[in-house]
Amino acid sequence: MAMRYRIFSYLSGAMTVLIASSAYADTPSVEMTLPDAPLNLSPEVIEQSPVLQRWLEAIPDVQADIRNDPSFNTRVQAGYSFFPSSEGTGGFAVGVDDWFIGSTPLTVSADYQQNFRGDRQSYGADLHYYVLPLGRYFNVAPTLGYRHARAGDDYQVSGANVGVRLRFVPTRTGAADLTLDQSWVVGDSEGLGITQLNVGYAFSQNLRLSTDLEWQRTADEGDSRVGISLEWSP
Repeated sequence: MAMRYRIFSYLSGAMTVLIASSAYADTPSVEMTLPDAPLNLSPEVIEQSPVLQRWLEAIPDVQADIRNDPSFNTRVQAGYSFFPSSEGTGGFAVGVDDWFIGSTPLTVSADYQQNFRGDRQSYGADLHYYVLPLGRYFNVAPTLGYRHARAGDDYQVSGANVGVRLRFVPTRTGAADLTLDQSWVVGDSEGLGITQLNVGYAFSQNLRLSTDLEWQRTADEGDSRVGISLEWSP
């Protein structure tokens, strides 16, 4: 008798669940919508936050911003240079690297370097056009500009500077990067090939320390330079 009662109770409970489930399934779903409400912020807070002002105007495309926001900064450079192939003389180098022209991927770079003895000198200016989105970790840019180079009585070349720049940025905002430049100066009498490798690391928001190696080669002669520079990002 007790067993029969427990079976009847179990079947009754199962029927109750089925009936309730069926009734719930027939009930139309209700979507809750919340009315738009303005942010309860003072005008002073909004005026002091450009990011908040932008979000209030329209929701930005964050992915596009990350892709196009430059992963490297403009840098003003000044430092010491050592010329192993010019009897180990010392010198200096100054310049500006990747000065952006507006919001375009076009930048300008210029530099001047010489040894203290005055018989080793090089200067020039170049345009770089970065073909990949500026926010990438790797980028490539054709180079076009002008360069003058003199190494004592060995050679003196002036003319158009044509080449390519490869840049690898493992961390954004210029905290660290590696840049390889390869170019050729088309002079009046002979050509000059220039290879430069630069490695930089930031130790503050605006200051970096960089090391660069440079090789210059004509058909008959060659020269080299090692430099260490302090860089400032405006």
